Amino acid sequence: MPSASSLKYKHLFFDLDHTIWDFDRNAEETLHELFAVYKLHQLGLNSAELFIETYTRNNHQLWADYHLGRISKETLRETRFKKTFLDLGVSHDVIPLQFEDDYVRICPTKTNLFPGAHETLQYLQQRYRLHLISNGFKESTELKVIKTDIGRYFDNVIISEVVGVNKPDKAIFEHALKLGGAQKHESLMIGDSIEADIRGAQGFGMDAIYFNPMGLDKPADVPIQITHLNELALLL
Repeated sequence: MPSASSLKYKHLFFDLDHTIWDFDRNAEETLHELFAVYKLHQLGLNSAELFIETYTRNNHQLWADYHLGRISKETLRETRFKKTFLDLGVSHDVIPLQFEDDYVRICPTKTNLFPGAHETLQYLQQRYRLHLISNGFKESTELKVIKTDIGRYFDNVIISEVVGVNKPDKAIFEHALKLGGAQKHESLMIGDSIEADIRGAQGFGMDAIYFNPMGLDKPADVPIQITHLNELALLL
């Protein structure tokens, strides 16, 4: 891990979901609420935890496919809950059709961030120009930024749906650097996705730090990882 003196960055580019905004925790809160509202026990689903676990697995796989351009936004949203209900044995004709719409309406209003998010961003803002690059959808991303009051830390919020390409495509990094007036050698990407954030940035020619709060195995080609956001204050 490089020392602080060896880091010569001027611009830090952050991912949002699973890096600053605690996606899984916010989704879990929302799904517990909707599980009760929709009385899913009447459909034979007796465990909210199993429902959330199944959804989370399906959603992560679909987002991985979306990052790589294999599926569209519409396919992701049409599939994740439908597949979850079917996986758990719910008949196709009784799947609640409004469930996805209610989830998309409620979840982005949740405000759980990873520990130390505000403190770390406030510290870094005094030393670097900060930018956000999200593969999230426009309306949800904007709502998350507003509700959590993190927009004040970032010079630019770059949303893949607006740009027209997702991380790890080099074009979104090119767009972000141009928008921020940044050069590759003075820029650093911080995110949780090995493919979208880390290898995407590295393939473009930027350095990257892997945010790994779950302590997953780190691939050999990923040079730096952190497990808590406050570690950034020690590195940078």
